[in-house]
Amino acid sequence: MARLFINTNEKKSTINRNIYGHFAEHLGRCIYNGIYVGEDSPIPNEKGMRKDVVEALRNIKIPVLRWPGGCFADEYHWKDGIGPKENRKKMVNTHWGGVVEDNSFGTHEFMELCRQLDCEPYINGNVGSGTVQEMSEWVEYLTFDGVSPMAQLRKDNGQEKAWRVKYWGVGNENWGCGGNMRPEYYADLYRRFATYVRNYGENKIYKIACGACDWNYDWTEKLMSIAGHQMDALTLHYYTFPGDDWHKKLSATEFTDEIYYKTLHKALKMDELIANHTHIMNRFDPAHRVGLIVDEWGTWFLVEPGTNPGFLFQQNTMRDAMVAGMTLNIFNKHSDRVVMANLAQTVNVLQAVVLTEGGQMVLTPTYHVFDLFKHHHDARLVHTFAETETIGTEKFTVPHLNASASVNGEGTLTVTMVNPSADKELSVEILFTDMGAKTAKGRILTGGTHDFNGFDSPEKVKITGFDEINLVPGMVSLTLPPCCVMELRIS
Repeated sequence: MARLFINTNEKKSTINRNIYGHFAEHLGRCIYNGIYVGEDSPIPNEKGMRKDVVEALRNIKIPVLRWPGGCFADEYHWKDGIGPKENRKKMVNTHWGGVVEDNSFGTHEFMELCRQLDCEPYINGNVGSGTVQEMSEWVEYLTFDGVSPMAQLRKDNGQEKAWRVKYWGVGNENWGCGGNMRPEYYADLYRRFATYVRNYGENKIYKIACGACDWNYDWTEKLMSIAGHQMDALTLHYYTFPGDDWHKKLSATEFTDEIYYKTLHKALKMDELIANHTHIMNRFDPAHRVGLIVDEWGTWFLVEPGTNPGFLFQQNTMRDAMVAGMTLNIFNKHSDRVVMANLAQTVNVLQAVVLTEGGQMVLTPTYHVFDLFKHHHDARLVHTFAETETIGTEKFTVPHLNASASVNGEGTLTVTMVNPSADKELSVEILFTDMGAKTAKGRILTGGTHDFNGFDSPEKVKITGFDEINLVPGMVSLTLPPCCVMELRIS
């Protein structure tokens, strides 16, 4: 038995819809064949974008998409990806598989994708191998509607009106693949580059500095001290992998209960990381003017047998769904500082929400978790407290109940709950302040810990309705099956 106490009168921060953002890098089959197939493809498309993938992403109300990387961003030169496709320069993607990048998907294609998705673009500029001029001119090309060489070049390439681009990342992982820099050096570079990321007309750019990886608190300390006054947000990267170190990846589909609980135990470290980095940020920014953006997160396992190791293609099981549900609940609870997050990655890479093979498409368990959480977008977080036991193994335990709750403008209470147990159901009493509730409706994703959707079984794991709910004034009682994520809406 677990009890979840919800005080709907204690409304807290607004859950920014961008917490449910995604990330598409030029990596493996994420962009090419995953999202973009070209206009001549037999796969149904609109201006080269796969219609099935776009429709699926629109269904989960994707709010923001980060591009072109990732490590790829700091070797990407944007002028190679504009103009007639037959004239675009080819390059070797040295980070990811050593394949030839033909630059057929560039700035115009990305902005068209965001138009079709009805989402905000988040562009990551090149600091590692680029120049201040290059980044400055990219901003001008995209957003300036006046008379200038870059505005004219954009018009020559078929886009008369400037786009709106709010989110701009100044470099990526500059402590690693983005240049192996010291925090002091990057902080000075950030100040220099960000000076030339200018606002044109009504386009006001939200400048995002490259933040830390995992527990590198010194990076956050130095960045906030040296450059905090010039940034709107700072990033954080954290991946969940069950191996003892980053290099020891384990299978995405074959794992013991010990490895299952170890994965979930490590996923919950996200709460600790956000709290500790926020503590540092609070010393320099007590008003929370600077947002925290977790723009790379998710599981990282061995690639599927027989696939290119540099393509990072992994299957997606109910274990991934548990990680996604628990992590999104953590983001909700830290929405006073966390203003955006971007799952790595959207299609065919790491903890993808969509997998494709030729003309086939599969929605992963992680996709369905984002569907279950979409009513939290822009709702107000309310206070929750869970009384629950811990479950797991002798070495690795997690709480039996993981949850968050929000109230939207119409007064509807949305509760998202995770029962991560591999084999134990959980009776739950949800006690909430009197709100005159008359209805309680549920949707649930559940299955065995190893279950996944393959191209021969695309709906093995899917959302179903849940009506075994007992509603009385001020309380809901129900039983969560093992290994499940549930959305409960009370109104």
